[in-house]
Amino acid sequence: MVVTTGTFDGVHVGHRSIIKRLQSIASQVDGETLILTFDPHPRMVLFPEDNDLKLINTRDEKIKLMQEAGVDNLIIHPFSKEFSRMSSLEFIRDVLVGKFQTKRLVIGYNHHFGRNREGSFEHLKEFGPVYGFDVEEIPAREMDHVEISSTKIRKALQEGDIKTANAYLGSEFEFSGTVIQGKKLGRTLGYPTANLQLNDDHKIQPANGVYAVRVLHKGIEFGGMMNIGKNPTISHGSGIHTEVNIFNFNLDIYGESLSIRVVEKIRDEKKFNGLEELINALGKDKQTILKVLD
Repeated sequence: MVVTTGTFDGVHVGHRSIIKRLQSIASQVDGETLILTFDPHPRMVLFPEDNDLKLINTRDEKIKLMQEAGVDNLIIHPFSKEFSRMSSLEFIRDVLVGKFQTKRLVIGYNHHFGRNREGSFEHLKEFGPVYGFDVEEIPAREMDHVEISSTKIRKALQEGDIKTANAYLGSEFEFSGTVIQGKKLGRTLGYPTANLQLNDDHKIQPANGVYAVRVLHKGIEFGGMMNIGKNPTISHGSGIHTEVNIFNFNLDIYGESLSIRVVEKIRDEKKFNGLEELINALGKDKQTILKVLD
């Protein structure tokens, strides 16, 4: 078994480099690839007070991305405080070798594991001969001389820097939500919207603003204009809302799930001087988005 381990949040281009190397080795030795990852995210267990952590992928999204990448075996191991106390030697002996019969191990740059993150590449090299496996470290993947990481992608999304996030991901950032009843204010403006309730509370959302998006409904893709924010011109509420105006679409979809692929941020959210100014701005936004999607 050719194995790698890690959280793999985002399954970004750096992760895909590791997966490709796994697959290359597996083809040489007529073996299978195995990715060992964890749920919930270790930080959520080890630092429960850090409840602001949002993830790029839900569990289901990660499974789907791994399948699309051609991974033979995906193990999602429960992560608990008890599991976190396992020493690096115990993890190597009992999990990597004992459970999964690891013969080749590929890890990302600066990977740590075991109690207090004591395990490292050097640790694996030391114990590889003892337990009969080889280990290889993949250097960090860089883009424009910047090391790609899940943390940097989360930061880009939270700043509304969709171009950077998508470049690091190697695909358009995607999330899903269920269409719920709203105040139907968009209809009065000529831009009816689907109000979305995210399907996972731990899923990260881009910064407030107006975005060009692709909307997937029952496998069919539509262009769309998404707003994330407080609707300051027409609403006095304090909550953050996610609304999508779907182009060339006129179906009743309350209670249904939509997948949203975020292409580009168009502008920040803004409070306009009345409805006429808002409607004019929405018209300009739509024209810009149509050009972006085209």
